[in-house]
Amino acid sequence: MRTELFIAGEWRAAASGGTLPVVNPATEEIVSEVQAAGPEDVAAAVHAARACLASDAWRALPARKRGALLHRAGELLAARRDEIAELETRQNGKPLFESKIDVASTVETLQYYAGWTDKLGGDVLPVETQDLVFTQREPVGVVGAIVPWNFPLNLASWKLAPALAAGCTVVLKPAPETPLTALIFAEILQEAGFPPGAVNVVPGDGPTAGAALVRHPGVDKIAFTGSTATGRQIMREAAEGPKRVTLELGGKSPNVIFADADLKAAVRGAINGIFYGKGEVCAAGSRLLVERSVHEQVLEQLVARAQSLTVGDPLAKGTRVGALASARQHAKVMAYVEAGRREATLVTGGNAVQVNGKGYFVEPTIFDRASPGMSIVEEEIFGPVLSVLTFDGAEEAVALANRTIYGLAAGIWTRDIRKAFTVARAIRAGTVWINTYNLYDSAAPFGGFGASGFGRDLGRESLEGYTDIKTVWVSLR
Repeated sequence: MRTELFIAGEWRAAASGGTLPVVNPATEEIVSEVQAAGPEDVAAAVHAARACLASDAWRALPARKRGALLHRAGELLAARRDEIAELETRQNGKPLFESKIDVASTVETLQYYAGWTDKLGGDVLPVETQDLVFTQREPVGVVGAIVPWNFPLNLASWKLAPALAAGCTVVLKPAPETPLTALIFAEILQEAGFPPGAVNVVPGDGPTAGAALVRHPGVDKIAFTGSTATGRQIMREAAEGPKRVTLELGGKSPNVIFADADLKAAVRGAINGIFYGKGEVCAAGSRLLVERSVHEQVLEQLVARAQSLTVGDPLAKGTRVGALASARQHAKVMAYVEAGRREATLVTGGNAVQVNGKGYFVEPTIFDRASPGMSIVEEEIFGPVLSVLTFDGAEEAVALANRTIYGLAAGIWTRDIRKAFTVARAIRAGTVWINTYNLYDSAAPFGGFGASGFGRDLGRESLEGYTDIKTVWVSLR
């Protein structure tokens, strides 16, 4: 396992000699120490990306061959699924079965965008004169991709795959807590045949490496997934460029259960919506809105299901809820749990637990009798904590759902198709799931409104953020 920086196709030590410890949150043991990039290293990575962008090895590479490289990278990644999934679990704390899903999703993303490389065409425009006027798409340039610790490998592919498909080059900064699978990703892309500098990986912390990447004049675009507070700071810094920015930020997503829903399916979806990924999911359905007439019935099923989830060793087969990603995140979540005890009614969970005396685990936790204005209802917790609110009728449900600064995702559970579409149209969110939750596909764009950011990952729409439109006007007079 490589632990150096990956710059210009080479593995190298950080200029400062500094390192980052990668801690297994389930055991509190150090998995590895990786080189910590500083401004000098980031500058070298940006230089390598710009040199590659201008080189014939990349600029003159036919689009279909670029697609073949992405497809091959997916094959190589799939062949190492078990190894990579276990490493993802050791650095993040998520159950192993979830990490295997993440790897499979990453393969899908690479191969989906492999198919787009030769389809980024333009249009012939019917201008008033008889001249020939057409548009073409060109790569935006060097992309600085900054990704978080909750889905380290998968979210890296959400940035890298469309950027590379569009012909950009990339400097990737993984989260300091979870850099290991990003470094394996660099190995795989190199083995697939990407030229030196097409992808560079510089692990480091946000205030040092992240800030240097955002501020560097050689970077044309920042693609960021993370907190809303950091997203605002990136916007301020990028404005000095100015450089293009896409932001996928926080969420406080409503999951709405109407009385006419299939309640068994809805409860199952609500449990998945908040406890999958330990609740460390941007789109987690952390606000459950339940129609008052079925509140008690739904709550009873919720509690039973939450109490049946096994909290434990993420590598064990039966584990359903793993360890939170870090001691800092664990402390943050427990602080919200204590606030929830004062604000609402705790009906299950609420305790920090350990496995063999170690680890940053929190029981699946549900608060009832929650209401707007409470911190557990208004603020993103990013942990296995669910707040249950009640409503009467669709109008109140929509009002509660939209009572947030965020707008990333939402869920609706009902057998009434007219109600489903009407409420989906009224809720302000980038993704609305109807009678399901937490489903993703590389073809379906993902992103938010409001404080959840702007721009889209995935789908054809993502490619628009990595290309510029050029108009070519040919006089025929």
